[in-house]
Amino acid sequence: MAQDRRAIVSSAHLADGAAPALSELEFSLTLAAASYQRWIARCAAAAGLALSPLEVLILHTVRHRDRAKRIADITLVLDIEDTHLVTYAIRKLERAGLIATHRAGKEKLVAATDAGRDFCAQYREIRERVLASAIVADGPDSAQLSDAADLLRRLSGQYNQAARAAATL
Repeated sequence: MAQDRRAIVSSAHLADGAAPALSELEFSLTLAAASYQRWIARCAAAAGLALSPLEVLILHTVRHRDRAKRIADITLVLDIEDTHLVTYAIRKLERAGLIATHRAGKEKLVAATDAGRDFCAQYREIRERVLASAIVADGPDSAQLSDAADLLRRLSGQYNQAARAAATL
């Protein structure tokens, strides 16, 4: 006989509507987001730099494929509405010597420096040793991780659409 599973929610008043499991998912997303941001900051510190989670995400985005990025591309990829948050983080990363900016016509481009690439390599090594090895050993497996990533991307679209709809109310 299957054991009854009680949903773990933080807002019972939201769990009594048309989609009770949505409240459970939202609580899990809250916990996952907080844990992920804590991980990013602590891994960065272990790699030798005290950076905010957003600064680390921007640096990894800029480092991706070693091609300079426009600020608009960074905000698009990371789904950040407040451009000033990105420009402030870029200034901090530039002062730290991890990225460099230059102009190509009217566009401001951002690229990782050698120090930025070295930091990303150290971050990756710590991530492999501390996090990836534990996930490989204990799961979930690659297919489950890919399925979860796909689900989260689809839910992101639904939440973005709902946010647009809510802005019209």
